Amino acid sequence: NRRKMKDDGILEIPSIPNPFPELCCSPFASVLSASLLPKATSRKKQVIKVYSEDDTRRALEVPSDITARDVCQLLILKNHYIDDHGWTLFEQLTHTGLGRAIEDHELVMEVQSNWVMEEENKLYFRKNYAKYEFFKNPLSFFPDHMISFPSETNAAVSHSGILQMFLSSSTYPEIHGYLYAKEQGKKSWKKLYFLLRRSGLYFSTKGTSKEPRHLQFFCEFSNSDMYMSLTGKKIFGAPTNYGFCFKPNKSGGTRDLKQLCADDEQSRTCWMTAIRLLKYGMQLYQNYMQPYQGRSGCSPLNLTPMRSISENSLVAMDFSGHRSRIIENPTEALSVAVEEGLAWRRRGCLRLNSHGSPIALTNMGRSIHRSQSWFHHKISREEAQRLILQHGLVDGVFLVRDSQSNPKTFVLSLSHGLKIKHFQIVPLEDDGKLFYTLDDGHTRFTDLIQLVEFYQLNKGVLPCKLKHYCARIAL
Repeated sequence: NRRKMKDDGILEIPSIPNPFPELCCSPFASVLSASLLPKATSRKKQVIKVYSEDDTRRALEVPSDITARDVCQLLILKNHYIDDHGWTLFEQLTHTGLGRAIEDHELVMEVQSNWVMEEENKLYFRKNYAKYEFFKNPLSFFPDHMISFPSETNAAVSHSGILQMFLSSSTYPEIHGYLYAKEQGKKSWKKLYFLLRRSGLYFSTKGTSKEPRHLQFFCEFSNSDMYMSLTGKKIFGAPTNYGFCFKPNKSGGTRDLKQLCADDEQSRTCWMTAIRLLKYGMQLYQNYMQPYQGRSGCSPLNLTPMRSISENSLVAMDFSGHRSRIIENPTEALSVAVEEGLAWRRRGCLRLNSHGSPIALTNMGRSIHRSQSWFHHKISREEAQRLILQHGLVDGVFLVRDSQSNPKTFVLSLSHGLKIKHFQIVPLEDDGKLFYTLDDGHTRFTDLIQLVEFYQLNKGVLPCKLKHYCARIAL
């Protein structure tokens, strides 16, 4: 323990070993090394840049074999976000206006190795609620007029039966329908009848004929990636806004793109979902099931949807007496619901501020919606549709924005049935008090927060409840 004198006369005290080194590690580092990145110190590391919707970015030093799912988990932990299994890593090719959600199992460095150095391509961290939605509700993704089953299959195919066929190595449903195809080396597009089979994508040279002599091979998917066309009309002169394409992994130019365009979003979603299932098969299902492994009833071979709480499993309750009771009479249940709605409307002349103290709904109080993640100030209709599309066209994805046509009103933009619908929120003055309504005053709310909270619990005049809000995530 004797002090040592250095040459320049400065005392140097020998360092004392720390008997509890684990207490000096951050909680994040311990979680990361233990679960996400095992043995990360022994692997080669590289730096990647990940962007958010507000164009903030974060540089991450990660192992060279890190997957997209692990990058998402890393950002979730660093930013203290809730892991609801809807996060995704999105690849955007700036020069060609193409983008895709990187599959959870894909290696990020392999994705970046296909980029052209001079192009400013980006990785985005965002929510994508539609990533595995087809496992939960396959019937809405594969309309009857676009899907055909093998002749030996019964006419009626169950919910899980469709998934079993898509994931089977022996059988595969046939997807068919019209698509616009961009002719190689030309600016023109041609409408053709396409068929998707296990061996690849084909088009018919004679109407809708499926005879082998009339089918011409168009593309296979093992050495290419599928992208959604974000600006197909502007860059490639596509006939509709529902474009997608196949890009060879090592291709550097647009000449090698195989571009297609559908007539509507339902058709594009069907084609792209079926091709994902064809390319990745059971790997997609394993990605979907990974967050649920270890829970009861979740095995890789069990394709029965997990039971969840829904409006069908909820019952009306009466808590007004000494003992609670179930309201079995439908008329009484409806009466209670109406009374609760009236109480909801009357309630809320006061709200709590960030410190827990009540605030009056003055002009300042009526602007508290601007601090909500679902509110987007002064964005256009087109920008709202783009944000919802990025978050996935799942029923209930929504945002609230200022109206461009009427500065005093607001607009609720909502996804339902693979379409985006817009509902005007109108201010209404009654007896000197200001309310907001979606249904011409039948249901009134003192502020937008109350309105959103109500429609998250009740469908009302909307086609579905509000479930997932669009937010600009900051890193």
